[in-house]
Amino acid sequence: MLLAVTVVTLLIVVLVSAMCTDPPGPDPADWTTYHHDNTRSGVAPELAPLGTLSKAWDATLDGAVYGQPLVVGDRVFAATENNTVYALDAATGRTIWSTHVGSPMPLSQLPCGNINPLGITSTMVYDPATRLLFALSETTAARHMLVSLDATTGTVRQRRAAEPPEGNRVAHQQRGALSLVDGRIYIPYGGLDGDCDRYIGSVVSLPVVGPAKPISYHVPTTRQGGIWAPGGGILVGDRLMYATGNGASTTTYDGSDSIIALNPELKLVDRFTPTIWAEDNSSDADLGSMTPALAGGYVYANGKRGVGYTLKPNHLGGIGGQIDQAYVCPTFGAAAVSGNTIYVPCVDGPRAVTINTKGKITVGWQAVVSGGGSPTIGGGAVWVIDTSLGILSALDPATGVVRQRIPVGKVHRFASPTLARGHAYVGTMTGVAAVAGA
Repeated sequence: MLLAVTVVTLLIVVLVSAMCTDPPGPDPADWTTYHHDNTRSGVAPELAPLGTLSKAWDATLDGAVYGQPLVVGDRVFAATENNTVYALDAATGRTIWSTHVGSPMPLSQLPCGNINPLGITSTMVYDPATRLLFALSETTAARHMLVSLDATTGTVRQRRAAEPPEGNRVAHQQRGALSLVDGRIYIPYGGLDGDCDRYIGSVVSLPVVGPAKPISYHVPTTRQGGIWAPGGGILVGDRLMYATGNGASTTTYDGSDSIIALNPELKLVDRFTPTIWAEDNSSDADLGSMTPALAGGYVYANGKRGVGYTLKPNHLGGIGGQIDQAYVCPTFGAAAVSGNTIYVPCVDGPRAVTINTKGKITVGWQAVVSGGGSPTIGGGAVWVIDTSLGILSALDPATGVVRQRIPVGKVHRFASPTLARGHAYVGTMTGVAAVAGA
């Protein structure tokens, strides 16, 4: 009898231990991918109403964090440009585990660029089904590797080459967020700051597990056409939609300066291109600087020129096939969406843009926030970082008036706050900052 009781007690201890250490399964409050979900809505649906903001903790890591932190249960996951992935305690910032996945690429060995060293730049993605965390790292000799890690322990499960299919691999930079769709990881590629050497925008995909070879799509241009906006792609039905940057041609259309729709096998099935694509290409005023958004039943596109376009998601329209267009603002980053309202990441502060049932664009308020960070939404507020000053602001969604603000430290120009369980988590140039009261 005593032996039976002891065995039962041990089993209970093991089960409780597993529950305390393993990341949980899917939960709406988790933030498992860039801007929370595959439409990149930027909405934290379970966030409590805005409280009084205060700095909860600062975690100093071994490099800058360019990707948006992820939150699963009581853990925050972040990756650095030094190619180290961290699991942090969401309440305290304490390191639970850290895994270094390779030596990053020094700027001195790149043809151009502005990140030194270049390691993990994009936002990772977490798979609740396998409890694996996926990161795309660049290591010495400009090798691009998809690394999967056990989210409980940090153990590396697989390292697989995920090289861009065309151009010189040393000229490519992987900034766009990874997507997880139906058991596959999708990885977009653009170029380095300075548009040097021969890079060609592309998307590469690998299954979550296994030795299968990558599949890929590349923009049919001789150079450029980068897919580099930090939000990566949005999922609309069974299509992944990406914004492509300026291409090399100003005479014959080359697939650049577009919103493209790819099927799960990465075949091009649709696209939209402004009629002024040649002028955009010649003046670096393309659509590639902002991840497309889905609002009010329409796809919204915007870029460096500042013109916003609405598109039918099932028929993007080809060249000049937009439903409506209006000047909004030059944009860099990713928008956040609530219903038919888009909070657009303008370079001089976010704007509220509404899309009516016919696809018409109406430009609303502009917030007095400089630096052009990418907004997120939660707790009755729009959250945005003044990237020039390193200040996180909570805005009134109806007016854009700043309700509260708090310093978070030095950040990069595309920084965007993660919202989960009463906190905002921000990747900084030294690690991760956590703000309570969100």
